[in-house]
Amino acid sequence: MNPPQPYLSPRGIAASVLAVLLALAAPLASAQQPAVDVSKPRFDGKRAYGYLKKICDLGNRMSGSEGMRLQQELLVEHFTDLGAQVDFQRFQLQRHPLTGNPVPMANLIVQWRPESTERILLCAHYDTRPRPDREANPRLRQEGVFLGANDGASGTAVLMELGHHVKDLPDRYGLDFVFFDAEEFIFGSRDKFFLGSEWFARNYVNEPPQHRYVGGVLLDMVGDAKLSIYQEAHSASWPDTRPLVKEIWGTAARLGVEEFIPRVGYPVEDDHLALRNIAKIPVCDVIDFAYPDRVNRYWHTTADTPARCSADSLGKVGWVIQEWLATKR
Repeated sequence: MNPPQPYLSPRGIAASVLAVLLALAAPLASAQQPAVDVSKPRFDGKRAYGYLKKICDLGNRMSGSEGMRLQQELLVEHFTDLGAQVDFQRFQLQRHPLTGNPVPMANLIVQWRPESTERILLCAHYDTRPRPDREANPRLRQEGVFLGANDGASGTAVLMELGHHVKDLPDRYGLDFVFFDAEEFIFGSRDKFFLGSEWFARNYVNEPPQHRYVGGVLLDMVGDAKLSIYQEAHSASWPDTRPLVKEIWGTAARLGVEEFIPRVGYPVEDDHLALRNIAKIPVCDVIDFAYPDRVNRYWHTTADTPARCSADSLGKVGWVIQEWLATKR
């Protein structure tokens, strides 16, 4: 994702205040949701953390790399074994910014109940930044390995674990997990973000499928050991995604998951922009970007490792999404 606007800048405060006012004016979409039975078994955060570590063991997973190919094999096998239909949406970057060679890319689409014409979209990017370009040490910026444990593997790991629970969810809607490639295939300031989600969105418009998405959630950077997820400002202010934000943070409140903070925190440029603005799919962004003092410490550096993520954080995020899906009857 692109860096958010300056945290708590005057412009950011104004946007946040406006979003809060709009959110308060919106009907409480989650008010009629059934109560959550907190005695039920929770989402398995430890197993999700195991998936995160397994992904990071593959090394860097930038678009077109061997690490990405191995990750794709891992995910295809994982979701196929769980009974899902798995397909690739392939596209190509015509010229690598450094080599000039074509770069093959692919969004990975996992479908549950593919016959359903009304569907919910859960998504994450599964590529990593090519280099740890925020490292203070110039040598590490060029030669260090960016594992993307939080920024890349965390959303993927949550969806891998969620796959075990789909069979127990209501079947009113079909459910798609989409893993976007080339979210940040960035080598310089002029390179473009969000290639995979934009390709997906334009394809949805130009070659309309037999189904439609009634809404969705983007998971990004949800594994930090010191988790705090504020409401992303775009998601909280758009009229079509405000109800999703109310539902999800309302679910977190009923579960007692205090890491979902019911206040607008920051506007973030992320994959949900193309999905909502191009494809007109209402998608809200669930992202932890509330730590400006820690961003420079390990975001896009070699320090973004599994050691700075936690099973507890993955478990709480997954549980909230799982229980939110359980209300879609």
